[in-house]
Amino acid sequence: MDKRKKAKFKIGDTVVITMYGTVGNITDVKFLDGSYVYEVNHSEGLYMESTLQHISEYEGEIVQESEKIDITYKFFFGDLVQVDGYGQDYFKIVGFRTEIWRYKENAWEDVIYELSRLSDGEWLEAHEEELTLIAEAEDAETFIQKLGLLYPINKKTGKKEINKASSAVRKAEKEALEERKEKKQLIDGLLDLYNDYLALYENFGDDEYKKVTVLVLNKMKKLSSELYNIRRNYK
Repeated sequence: MDKRKKAKFKIGDTVVITMYGTVGNITDVKFLDGSYVYEVNHSEGLYMESTLQHISEYEGEIVQESEKIDITYKFFFGDLVQVDGYGQDYFKIVGFRTEIWRYKENAWEDVIYELSRLSDGEWLEAHEEELTLIAEAEDAETFIQKLGLLYPINKKTGKKEINKASSAVRKAEKEALEERKEKKQLIDGLLDLYNDYLALYENFGDDEYKKVTVLVLNKMKKLSSELYNIRRNYK
């Protein structure tokens, strides 16, 4: 006969993760090595019974996990802009995204704009503070036509020099993109490592696991800063 003790919580129960004071719902129950462990809000980590408490029994302070993030976008699709470090080149906004970073003791948001250069269609990423608005989307085409930018350069004089300079720029951009790709892959790997050790710390409470999460977080912050500098120097 199975003498396994009854689980303290069941799927659907609302519980508090006592080490954080955050509220969640039990989404899975597992029996591992003679103990019940619980999945909360479909998270990758599992929690032991000792780290959870029914919300009706919890007497501590509840931490609200949800937050409202208000992000104001300075530029929109089709806007015509210039970019720091690119002289009189003109670019169109073709996309933008927000990267939201949240950790226990750190929080920040990055708004990154994706651009297309009018002269040759080259793609570029830039931060808001690097951009200067030249014309909003509804006025961009009129502005371009007035400058004659819709017509390609067809004069032989200086064409070789222009092509040579353009080739050098493309090479530098390609190298920068490769470096950014490598750093993003490193950040993804470190994020997985951070989550693994955080789950170990939450399950077993060993401070050595916590020390690893701090080291990994600091490394991710350093790489994130390096990514930002690459974007600023992406010329």
